[in-house]
Amino acid sequence: MKISQIQWVADRGWSPEKPGKLGDAAQLVMVFGHRSVLSNLQLLNEVEQAYPKAHLLGCSTAGEICDVEVWDKSLVVTAIQFEHTEIVGHSVQISDTADGFQAGERLAQKLSPDGLSHVFVLSDGLNVNGSELVRGLVKHLPETVTITGGLSGDGAHFEQTLVMWNAAPKEGVIVAIGLYGDRLTVGCGSGGGWDAFGPERLVTKAKGNVLYQLDGKSALSLYKQYLGKHAAELPGSGLLFPLKLRTDADEMAVVRTILSVDEGNQSMTFAGDVPEGSHVQLMKANFEQLVDGAIVAAKKSLEGLGQQSPELAICISCVGRKLVLKQQIEEEIEGVRDVLGDKAVLTGFYSYGEIAPFKSGVECVLHNQTMTITTLSEA
Repeated sequence: MKISQIQWVADRGWSPEKPGKLGDAAQLVMVFGHRSVLSNLQLLNEVEQAYPKAHLLGCSTAGEICDVEVWDKSLVVTAIQFEHTEIVGHSVQISDTADGFQAGERLAQKLSPDGLSHVFVLSDGLNVNGSELVRGLVKHLPETVTITGGLSGDGAHFEQTLVMWNAAPKEGVIVAIGLYGDRLTVGCGSGGGWDAFGPERLVTKAKGNVLYQLDGKSALSLYKQYLGKHAAELPGSGLLFPLKLRTDADEMAVVRTILSVDEGNQSMTFAGDVPEGSHVQLMKANFEQLVDGAIVAAKKSLEGLGQQSPELAICISCVGRKLVLKQQIEEEIEGVRDVLGDKAVLTGFYSYGEIAPFKSGVECVLHNQTMTITTLSEA
């Protein structure tokens, strides 16, 4: 595997060089950028012309990861030349499907299972129920195939997210690419680091990813009581206070974060399902544990590679973590680098939802407020 990574920022242009080092040899080019930059078709045309035979895959972000640095309003371009791996990808428009589940089904059914090693997914971050999307994918893919990816971001604005697949970036798009070949090894892991507080409450009224009542009371009113002065800043402040969710005592809990609130219906919409009968508990940030969570994710992803050394690491972390860690945000990326070593190329973005198993060998789920890492290596 050969990898070339470059970046564009407004005050200096392309660095360390212009696009095109791998040229015709690149099969896949991953493009992550701020919505305003990703919408710059002149920049995307430069990338497309520099890698004429490559698939272009990317999305808008809440921050871009380039090596151990985290950027805003940049474009990070990672061109990949695989030695023994083939790329097949498909996209759907969410408006052309009944829901996220059907979108996941359609994408999975388009990918031949023969020789399929891994599926990587990028999705619109505001108009898709990520839990349904993952369930649709899992239903029609072999159990041996790992699935990772994320929901695109829009900073802390929550206005519009974009996804691209061999075309101009658009709203409402979901892309799944299949990596084919028996020489490819993939590791994956996810880690959080949030502290739960307050009583655990029962979800008494919800539909899909929309929560109406907890313990028979307005969920939004209860949530605002806990947020205090931060309630006036919803939905953005909700990133700092996600919910821990479990459906039964033996299930590993997942984290859910708010996408929007509806004052009229007294409801909250989350990035993934909040099923009736499940239990939720409010969470708050623990700085050191957030960084430790990223390190845990890196260690889990490394375990999945066995004896192989990682060549590429795709890091997808949540915008909520970025808002908490602020100027120290790069500490979680530096922690990942310490685990994976100096040779792995790090790319990725800050998202509205992360798609991955907790570790290699278990079923994929939608996460919020986690760092998820996908490591790849070719034998």
